[in-house]
Amino acid sequence: QKLCQSVLTVLQGQVQPRCRRTCLETLRIMSRDKRVLAPVATREGVLVLARLAGLPVGHGGADNHNSPPPAAWSEEEQKVVVEALKCLCNVVYNSPEAQQVSADVQLAHGLCASLSGARAWPHEVGLFTLRLAFLLSALRSDVRGVMRREWHAVRLLAEVLEHTLDVRWVGPYEAARPDPSAPPLPADSNERAMETLKALFNLTLSPTAGEEDQHQFRLIAAILRHLLMLKTETEEKTEEAHSHAVNLLTNLPVPCLDVLIHLPVQGGQEKYGGENMEAVQKLLDFMERRIDKGSNYKEGLTPVLSLLTEGSRCHREIRRYIKAQVLPPLKDVKIRPEVGSTLRNKLVRLMTHVDMGVKQTAAEFLFVLCKESVDNLLKYTGYGNAAGLLVARGLLAGGRGETQYSEDEDSDTEEYKSAKPFINPITGHVQEPMPNPMEEMTEEQKEYEAEKLANMFDKLSR
Repeated sequence: QKLCQSVLTVLQGQVQPRCRRTCLETLRIMSRDKRVLAPVATREGVLVLARLAGLPVGHGGADNHNSPPPAAWSEEEQKVVVEALKCLCNVVYNSPEAQQVSADVQLAHGLCASLSGARAWPHEVGLFTLRLAFLLSALRSDVRGVMRREWHAVRLLAEVLEHTLDVRWVGPYEAARPDPSAPPLPADSNERAMETLKALFNLTLSPTAGEEDQHQFRLIAAILRHLLMLKTETEEKTEEAHSHAVNLLTNLPVPCLDVLIHLPVQGGQEKYGGENMEAVQKLLDFMERRIDKGSNYKEGLTPVLSLLTEGSRCHREIRRYIKAQVLPPLKDVKIRPEVGSTLRNKLVRLMTHVDMGVKQTAAEFLFVLCKESVDNLLKYTGYGNAAGLLVARGLLAGGRGETQYSEDEDSDTEEYKSAKPFINPITGHVQEPMPNPMEEMTEEQKEYEAEKLANMFDKLSR
């Protein structure tokens, strides 16, 4: 703690940028240890770090901020700003006292004020500014609310994301299709986009319903659609980007998801009302990859399942498209629904997963695709696999859920119609007839088995 206080004292004086950077590097290493944070987790300590990070906080706030713009920083000054931001991230993350001080001095206000100049940020300055915004919005619900309501953080972060992903608009809520021959999204841009998405996720946890908010949410949905179409330098990073996009989409009001499919300029598919289903297919592909991964279903799979469930419940064309991919008309009914490698087989297997949340989410998804009709669900899954959902919904005797759906008819194949009378409703498939065990028995054997059975009944009745 003494060393920490001494370093802070040096930083308060007028010293050369190189000396400041060395002091901040020392402080950054120490700030990982919660036991020595007391001198920095004070109003004085946070204000010193914020000033060195170029954030307008404290007396005068953002209105009287006289720090030079990023374009005017020397290389050494830029390194000082980055180290100060790293220190703030560590201190805020590790110290509840520093979190309270940050709220008191309106550190988040300074962050939001600096977001307006995000286009001029060097990469690391932008990255750690966004990370600090993520930490403050994650750790302090009161700060999160003020950032959203008073400091327009959602709009500012959406603008940062739009610039980072180089979105070009061709219509209201419609971004131009990424050039297939263009290079993948650079690693630096991808990193900043991830931090922006995480901060936006926190700020949209409790979305408001004003007209301006609806516009902002639709704009975010359009940017996320653009992100789903992009590729990064590695498949792993692309998967991470899509995961954050899915998480943020789950926070947006469901009616705003029409932006994912309504693309007047690019057009869509005639049989789905002219809607464009490319983004929905990307989400389906992402879901299948998460299922195939076979682990961490709760965090990795349930968000996209929930997103597709609510999208299907609210948007008829999304439901029709997904059902055509997941539950196509049945042809081969000799195989159990949970056996095989199709997306339907994989989802039916999840209906009996050990994790209750995963099991319920997968079952609800298939139920919505079947327009919440018990008969339709049993046709695709069998009674045994669907029993858990039906018990939870009080539908063991059949019927429908509460949501109203369109009247478009399900078309059964000739193969299904001819096999339907022979399908076992419990297993959902046609079972091979079992051989009669008494066919090859002699009369003496039959008599012996009958006596044996009678003796067993006699023992039970005593």
